[in-house]
Amino acid sequence: MSQPSTFFITTAIDYPNSRPHIGTAFEKIGADVQARFRRMEGVDTYFLMGNDENTIKVSKRAKELGVEPQPYVDDMASQFKDAWHALDISFDDFIQTSEERHHVGCRRFIQAVHDAGDIDKRPYKGLYCEGCEEFKSAKDAVSPDGRELKSIEEAEAAGACCPNHPNTPLRIVEEENYFFKLSSYADRLLAHYEAHPEFIQPESRRNEILNLVRSGLQDVSISRKGFTWGIKIPFDEEQTIYVWFDALLNYITALGYGSDDAKFRRYWPADVHVIGKDITRFHCALWPAMLMSAGLPLPNSVFAHGFVYRKDEGSGVLQKMSKSIGNVVEPIDLVRQFSSEGFRYYFMSQCPFGGDGEFSFERFAETYNTGLANNLGNLYSRTVTMCQRYFDGALEGSPDVDPNAWRAELDLPGLIEELRTFVGTFQYAAALQRIWLEVLDAANRYIEATQPFKLAKTDPDATRVVLVNLAEALRVVSILIKPFLPRTAETFYSAFNFADAQPWDRVSYRDASARPAGPDLRVTAPLVDGKVPPLFPKIDLKADAGKQG
Repeated sequence: MSQPSTFFITTAIDYPNSRPHIGTAFEKIGADVQARFRRMEGVDTYFLMGNDENTIKVSKRAKELGVEPQPYVDDMASQFKDAWHALDISFDDFIQTSEERHHVGCRRFIQAVHDAGDIDKRPYKGLYCEGCEEFKSAKDAVSPDGRELKSIEEAEAAGACCPNHPNTPLRIVEEENYFFKLSSYADRLLAHYEAHPEFIQPESRRNEILNLVRSGLQDVSISRKGFTWGIKIPFDEEQTIYVWFDALLNYITALGYGSDDAKFRRYWPADVHVIGKDITRFHCALWPAMLMSAGLPLPNSVFAHGFVYRKDEGSGVLQKMSKSIGNVVEPIDLVRQFSSEGFRYYFMSQCPFGGDGEFSFERFAETYNTGLANNLGNLYSRTVTMCQRYFDGALEGSPDVDPNAWRAELDLPGLIEELRTFVGTFQYAAALQRIWLEVLDAANRYIEATQPFKLAKTDPDATRVVLVNLAEALRVVSILIKPFLPRTAETFYSAFNFADAQPWDRVSYRDASARPAGPDLRVTAPLVDGKVPPLFPKIDLKADAGKQG
């Protein structure tokens, strides 16, 4: 898999009208795995996240709390960053769209599009969803009685809602706004999709967008009148830039569009925008058309991940994790009880990133106990404990031991290349399955075949060889899980003095295939009263999962 000199990855920016939930965290962890992997590959990586603050929902929520919008969004940004730090999300930049750098870049961009002749002013009347912050047609509206709605007036009178926000009735908005001439870009967009099939991922999303564009694009309202919170249009100060035309620009304003040309040239275009499947059309149709109009390069790809669903306890029906439905679970709650590593492992191993996943506390506990406590954590504790017990932590002569005996039947170099492809293409669940089924199982089979706990009684030298091989297994595993479980990976690598031969921050996937030359191995893992503390204490399905309801 070839590597570029730089790699710019972004996630969708989030509405800060309430704290993030685990569906939001699913996206951030998936992007973080990719960013960590690219850094391991030696690529200059820039990972951007942020909050979408110039919205009606934000000003409305701030008013409900009796505060001004700016201190409100600043406090929420702090809460979001706390959640992401708790999950070990390694973002390089966190943009708030209320920042001056964003305002400067937005005004420059909309002026460029206006100068290109792609913006005009006209009256508009449509159904507006405050939850989505976008206009809807009558066919998009869902009537409480399930009947088909034929006009926006009929939809409003029926108290219809949009499918994504069933508790927020749509209302008719009529005003004079500026419009972006999206309809004129259909042919150019289709030509781009054909020339760059990798632009929309996965393939199922590509087909959706092709059908959307071929069916005809409508011009898009890009401003609102009479709002004090937001970014003023430079050629009409009575209007503020509408949320999507504002929000999408964070990807370039964070890089310095309008304020830092050198940084912008270094990282743009984005290598991948990681976003939810519900906003694919904005990123794959509106966004590239905007960039075409402004004369800027298009991003290389957009990866649309699936949703996280939770089973309704009453009906048993799977529902999307949503604030409006009220079935959200906050990441901080799970992290506090079960660790960030347990959280990351569950979502990356059990929820295909390109598709939909399901969450339940029972399934979470079962996955944690099986994959982490009984397997990964057990390999670590057994290996370190036996080295400490039988050899006081010092494995003399270890550089002379063949480091491959534990994986005699495993084509590790070939597997590593497969894993690099899996991770690089967001096939995280497949990658973790291969690591667990092949690498970890090879190490555990080696323990059962050699039985060092019995061998130590009769042949110390042979036991030492076995433990050197198990230490090497820990090194290999640490490297392969580094993008997914960064804390556990470093704990594994730090269990022995591997860093004497190769510093942890310099290891790449390919380094897993061959142990670098170094001194005798010795245990450097932290011990408590001479014992190895458990990395993943088992979860009691009834006591722990039940606490969460």
